[in-house]
Amino acid sequence: MADFIKPKRRYIVMYLAIPVALFIFAVIVPLFEAFYFSFFKWSGGPNKTFTELANFTTLLNDRLFWQAFSHNIFLVAACVAGQIGLAFVFVMIINAKEVKFKDLHSTLTFFPSTISAVAIGMVWRIIFDYRYGLLNHIFGVLGMSDMQKIWLNEASSIMVVVSIPLIWQYIGYYMIILFSAITTIDKEIYEVAELDGAGPVKRAVHITLPLIKNTILVCLTLCIAGNMKAFDHIYVMTSGGPGSSSNVMAMYGYITSFVQSNMGYGSAISMGIFILSLLIIGITQLGVNKLTKEAA
Repeated sequence: MADFIKPKRRYIVMYLAIPVALFIFAVIVPLFEAFYFSFFKWSGGPNKTFTELANFTTLLNDRLFWQAFSHNIFLVAACVAGQIGLAFVFVMIINAKEVKFKDLHSTLTFFPSTISAVAIGMVWRIIFDYRYGLLNHIFGVLGMSDMQKIWLNEASSIMVVVSIPLIWQYIGYYMIILFSAITTIDKEIYEVAELDGAGPVKRAVHITLPLIKNTILVCLTLCIAGNMKAFDHIYVMTSGGPGSSSNVMAMYGYITSFVQSNMGYGSAISMGIFILSLLIIGITQLGVNKLTKEAA
């Protein structure tokens, strides 16, 4: 019977061949091409000049790139707290016994993540508009005119402003992932902890978090990877402005490659994004493993 239902190896290979080939073509090949072109001075035409490590040397001393990197780190920190942190809190609230219509709450919160990032950016750009924006209008109605600002032109707070749409859009996405993980935990564990006098916060910290550690790591990996290459929302809302105060690495690479036609250096920037993303993800995973061990 086992031999009858077990698929043959050639069928497995046939089913996987097309998606694996597409992945290699769409992800692996461009990665190696970017690595190759990063060693050249190249404007996109047929001619290119081999420059050894000149592009990477320039990258290490490029103030604009490291400024953009700091903006990405801000986005990562804000979105880890805002997306995953708030998602965990909301899931724990929804998962409480007293809450009804759990599936409805999950569906409604997930809805924004199905909308195009460009559309989200345009909507929030309208909300933050100085003259016609909803936010300033609300402050005006409430008699709080001193709170009205040119939100998209305030260099000191622009990163907070562009973080809000990112956080709002993807809270529901991480709620679905965390909710799925939490529902696999045996309810008897919570009942025993409750009988021992553990409150909701203690149960969340000492039971839920250690038991869904792997899911948390997946969420962190997705969140970091997504925000280290953030582009769409910010491009629509500010295009990196005012000045370069909301410029991020992906946008800097885009401008360098396609606006300035410096494909070689743009490829080096892409490799910088890739390497720095891997480093941040690795450091974060080590930190989460250590914290969950202490919490347990």
